[in-house]
Amino acid sequence: MKYVTHLSPDGPRVGRLDGDVVTDLGFDGDMIAFITAGAPVGVETPAPGVRLLAPLTPRSFRDFLAFEGHLKNAFKNLGREIPAEWYEVPAFYRSVGETVAGPDTELAWPSYTEQLDHELELAAVIGRPCRDVTADQALDYVFGFTIWNDMSARDVQRRELPIGMGPAKAKEWDGSNVLGPCIVTPDEIDLATLQLEVRVNGERWGGDTTAAMHHSFGDLIAYAAQDQTLLPGDVLGSGTVTGGSGLELDRWLRPGDVIEMEAGPIGILRNTVGKPNRKDT
Repeated sequence: MKYVTHLSPDGPRVGRLDGDVVTDLGFDGDMIAFITAGAPVGVETPAPGVRLLAPLTPRSFRDFLAFEGHLKNAFKNLGREIPAEWYEVPAFYRSVGETVAGPDTELAWPSYTEQLDHELELAAVIGRPCRDVTADQALDYVFGFTIWNDMSARDVQRRELPIGMGPAKAKEWDGSNVLGPCIVTPDEIDLATLQLEVRVNGERWGGDTTAAMHHSFGDLIAYAAQDQTLLPGDVLGSGTVTGGSGLELDRWLRPGDVIEMEAGPIGILRNTVGKPNRKDT
């Protein structure tokens, strides 16, 4: 099943995606309320020609680093070594859900960066309260998966990382976390074989398979849920796949570039890079 949030004349609505066809599911509430309620279906209504929004505004984002290939490439260009602890601890950073953007939108270029970058990730959406679970149990709490483009200000990231607090403004501004185009239920996703790819202006820049994850989604969820309840609508990211960012290639986005991220049945998350937001001084 593929779930979307679409824009109707009455505002955002929950729908089901079949090919290019959206069907409104007759639910009066947002995607998080829909997930919390157990994905109930009311009176279904065709919704032709609608615009897809981000499938949900998450309660929060937790972003991990599960692909060793990305770390080897990226840390080299950031002048760092992979710490030994990474192989043992699936650490993460947090961001707020209000920074979300959706498919087929222009991506904001914040005023304080000269080096804007994309990051291709697979994201799990939590479906029911989850606390103190094992890695083997954790996937039972996943409602579905979507694509996450974790936009990054690389020049700012280089300044922030030595402080040791993790990324801050390098990862967080209005529209910095792009999700979509839909949430696909776990029965349609094979985490052993799922291929992810990113293209810029039609040219393949990189990609990988989820089989290359050093820490599994079960590991990520179980680590985050230690003594803390994960709630429906929380989003947990895999971290960037190998070759999934320009940093790894020393290639950088330009205004007007079209980014396409593809992941099996989830489809293609497509966005255009906007112009830098220059403020008068």
